[in-house]
Amino acid sequence: MEIEFLGTGAGSPGKFRNVTSTALRLLDERNSVWLFDVGEATQHQILRTTLKPRKIDKIFITHLHGDHIFGLPGLLSSRSFQGGNSPLTIYGPKGIRDFVEVSMRVTETKLAYKIHYQEINGDGLVFEDNKFQVFAAHLDHRIACYGYRVVEKDHPGELMVDRLRADQVPSGPLYGQLKAGKTVTLADGRVINGQDYLGPAQPGRIVAILGDTRQTPNAEKLARNANVLVHESTFAKGEGKLARAYYHSTNIQAAELAKRAHVKMLLLNHISARYTGKLAAELQHQAREVFANTRVVKDFDEIPVAFQKKTEATKV
Repeated sequence: MEIEFLGTGAGSPGKFRNVTSTALRLLDERNSVWLFDVGEATQHQILRTTLKPRKIDKIFITHLHGDHIFGLPGLLSSRSFQGGNSPLTIYGPKGIRDFVEVSMRVTETKLAYKIHYQEINGDGLVFEDNKFQVFAAHLDHRIACYGYRVVEKDHPGELMVDRLRADQVPSGPLYGQLKAGKTVTLADGRVINGQDYLGPAQPGRIVAILGDTRQTPNAEKLARNANVLVHESTFAKGEGKLARAYYHSTNIQAAELAKRAHVKMLLLNHISARYTGKLAAELQHQAREVFANTRVVKDFDEIPVAFQKKTEATKV
C-alpha cells in the first residue's frame, strides 16, 4: 500500500504544484488504484508516473469545488481509450453524478465501461469487501465536503511451522488448511485445530484522507489511530482567523489534530501557491514543532504505508 500525490496545490495550478489528486496504490492488496479527488490535468500527472488508468476502479470525491473535480471528465474518457473496460465506481457528494453525466452528454463521449455512482448523504460506511472498509464523514467547508477513512482488515496470523514440526505434524498440503484455520484429521488419527498454530493477527493499516475543512470533531474521528493522515494546509501558523474565514485549516491545526488523534504520520497537502521553496519548508518546520512526524508533500511523492504494531479501533 502506497500513497502517491498527483497534485498537492490549492485553488489553481502553479508552476510547482498541480491541483489536488491523491492516489492510493493497492496493487499488492487488490490489484487496483483508488483516486481521491481529480483536479484539472490529473491525467497529465498520471502520464509522469507508472500508474495505469485502467487500474483505477474507485474514485472518491471530497467535494465539488473545481480544483477537486475538473480533471474527472478527461480522465474518465482517456481511461476508456486506454483499454479500461472494467466498471468504475465514483463516490462523492450529491451532484457528482450530474457533473459527470452532463460532461459526457454535451461532449458526446461514449465510455467502454459502466460507471456506478454512490452519492453520499450521511456519515458512515460507504464501501466494504473482504479486505477493506471505507468510511465517510462530513467536514466543515463552504459546500458539502467529506473526508474518507480507509481501513484495511486484519491479516491472518502466520502459521507457526516450528511448532507444527515439534508436534510431528507432517508438512504438505495440510499446512495450507491449517493456515486457513481449519480443523484437520492426521493420518495417525489426531485431530488438530489450525487456530492453535496461528500467530497473532497482523493489524490492518488505516489511511485518512480529508477534503478541505475547518477544524471539526469529525476530522478527529476519521483520523483516530491512522497510520497516515492526509490533511490540507492551506494556511500557516498565525493565520487561524483567515483559515476559519475561508473554511480551511492551518498547518498547526492539522498537526494538533494528528497529535490528539494519535496518528503515526501526517502528510500536509493542498498548499497555497504563496508557499514555495523556503516558505513551504517553513510550513513543515512549524508543524513539526507540534507533531514531529509531519511532511509537506510535493507532486509525485510516493509514501509507503507501514503496518501498525498493535490492534486499534477501526470504525468512525
